[in-house]
Amino acid sequence: MALGVGDALPSVAVKVMGEKGPEDLNIGEFSAGKKVVLFAVPGAFTPTCSAAHLPGFVANADKIKAKGVDAIICLSVNDAFVMKAWGDGQNAEELIMAGDGNGDFTAAMGLTLDGSGFGLGQRSSRYALIADNGIITQLNAEKGGAFEVSSAEAIMESL
Repeated sequence: MALGVGDALPSVAVKVMGEKGPEDLNIGEFSAGKKVVLFAVPGAFTPTCSAAHLPGFVANADKIKAKGVDAIICLSVNDAFVMKAWGDGQNAEELIMAGDGNGDFTAAMGLTLDGSGFGLGQRSSRYALIADNGIITQLNAEKGGAFEVSSAEAIMESL
C-alpha cells in the first residue's frame, strides 16, 4: 500500500554524487526540519521524463524555492552516475539528483512500477510530493502513463 498524506517519508538511503563519488542521502533524515519537494520518474533519459517532467522542475526551481521549499529532489530507480549525467545534461544544478538504484525508497513509498514489459524491470511510478519536516503534506501520483498531477506547475499550485 502506498504511503500518503500524513505519513513520514521513509528513512531510506538513496545515492547522490558527491565530490568523491556516490554518497548516501537518507531522505527521511534529510527532510527533518525542511520543506522538500520530491518528484519521481520511471527512468532517467526516457521521453516524458526528459522532455517534460525534469525540465519543468528545472525551469521553475527558483519559483518553487521562493515558496519556502528548501530542496527539490528528483528520484529515479537509476544509479547515481546516471542521475548525475542526466542532471548535468538538463542543467539541473538547483536540484538534488537521487539514484534509488535498488528501488528501496520506491518500495518503501509503495509506488513501484513494473516496467518489465518494456525491458525496464522494477521502476518508480511517476509522482510528486511535498513534505514538511519529513511528513508528506501532498502526494500527486500519476495513473497509468499519465503526466498531469506530478508536474512542477501542479506542485506549485499546492505550495
